[in-house]
Amino acid sequence: MRIITGSARGCRLKTPKGQATRPTSDRIKESLFNILGQKVYGRKVLDIFAGTGNLGLEALSRGAASACFVDQATAALIRENAVHTRLQDKAAVHGCDVFAQLSRFAQGGESFDLIFCDPPYHKGLAWRALTFFDESTVLAHAGILVVEHGADENDMPELSELRCVLNRRYGRTTQLSFFQRKAYLKEIEEAEQ
Repeated sequence: MRIITGSARGCRLKTPKGQATRPTSDRIKESLFNILGQKVYGRKVLDIFAGTGNLGLEALSRGAASACFVDQATAALIRENAVHTRLQDKAAVHGCDVFAQLSRFAQGGESFDLIFCDPPYHKGLAWRALTFFDESTVLAHAGILVVEHGADENDMPELSELRCVLNRRYGRTTQLSFFQRKAYLKEIEEAEQ
């Protein structure tokens, strides 16, 4: 696994040993960042269930302003990868429960422009996180939330504030779903009329 482009291009990331992890493949990651394009530059990023830090570090390499990583099991590894890619000055790592940290962000009024959510598949964590973002302001008004989930995980919860604006399927294992706030999308539609 490596950083594809930007300031840390070509840097290989360390992966956890002996854990049943499922890092985002380079092919899916490249597709994801091609979809986002310039929407990464200058953004405040949150990477939850961060694993190796792959997605957040790629965003930093491509010009994101800062990235916050949350993963209870791999915080030390993320810090190591941030140092290895020379992106540690823009990275904050939280080694705690994802939902506890999300609650702290919400209570502190913190919000993010770009959120990556890549939890283990088939455990309900993607939809639990999606419901949290729908009910909180942790995703900024004009922000983008990207949820990576199993190709057969389609029982998405009903959302009141967020809308799925794009869904891409990759083979038999993975889907990427992109969400934005309905209020922001309505503003964009009205401005275009």
